[in-house]
Amino acid sequence: MGTIALEGLEFFSYHGFYDEEQKIGNKYSVDIIVTADFSEAAERDRLSATVNYMDLYQITVAVMQQPARLLEHIAHQIIRNIKAKYTDLEAIEVSVSKFNPPIGGVCHRAKITLKE
Repeated sequence: MGTIALEGLEFFSYHGFYDEEQKIGNKYSVDIIVTADFSEAAERDRLSATVNYMDLYQITVAVMQQPARLLEHIAHQIIRNIKAKYTDLEAIEVSVSKFNPPIGGVCHRAKITLKE
């Protein structure tokens, strides 16, 4: 068993609970960790036996292009699409951060994490 992680994927997207957030946009960061048995890939040195980083990135790009109200929804959509592409994964963990969230005070970022 092992993990593959993509950390600090950055996007400028139009998400947010408030309509204004969806109009002006914001900077977001996404981290993905997938857990699976990578022994065949390690032994055979074949991309077809593992999870392709580019697939994970492209899935994330597609989700980040669709406006959403909640960070939880974004993470759920990323997980759902990864599971559809890679059915044998043991676990998927996705964190989504919004930089400078509109909370009325200083906050570098708000972050949620979902794991399935």
